[in-house]
Amino acid sequence: MAKNLRKSNRKGHSMHNQEEMNKEEMEFKSDSTHIDEELKAAAEEIENKEETATVEENVSEEDKLKAELTSVQDKYLRLYSEFENYKRRTTKERADLFKTANQESILAMLPVLDDFERALAAMPQTEENQKIREGVDLIYNKLKNTLTQKGLKEMEANGKPFDPDFHEAITKIPAPSEELKEKIVDVLEKGYFLHDKVIRFAKVVIGE
Repeated sequence: MAKNLRKSNRKGHSMHNQEEMNKEEMEFKSDSTHIDEELKAAAEEIENKEETATVEENVSEEDKLKAELTSVQDKYLRLYSEFENYKRRTTKERADLFKTANQESILAMLPVLDDFERALAAMPQTEENQKIREGVDLIYNKLKNTLTQKGLKEMEANGKPFDPDFHEAITKIPAPSEELKEKIVDVLEKGYFLHDKVIRFAKVVIGE
């Protein structure tokens, strides 16, 4: 009987030990599961931070590239605008140069034109000098037409209000009528344009 009691005690003690081991094993598994979950959560957190840092880095790089692109575009637009202005300016200068390239030659011919006009005005219209007058008139008209084709244009001044941009006042005289006061009553020397540019001011007499 004592032997059976000892066996029963050993069996009970063995079952108690088994229960303790099972309990410890369950606690270990529980702790292991908890640790695994914490490690997994930590790993996910690290991964999320890395992804966030990568996104922020990409956004920062994109903003930097956009800023550089905007700067380059601004520089390009400024250079393009300056170049267009330069082209327009040089084109206008070249056009003006072509228009007035023969200005000095035409200016040198104006006194000759004046002499022809004075000669025709002073030459009496008689039968004796009719042929001479026709010859002088022919040469005068040919010279005048040639200069006109080159862009020369006579300035109209008689009866016009005085304008210092076009006229040079030589003297003043009493106006022959009320309408001619402060206006040009006589032209001593004709003024001329070369295209739209004044190349010689008209020398005029003003009524007062």
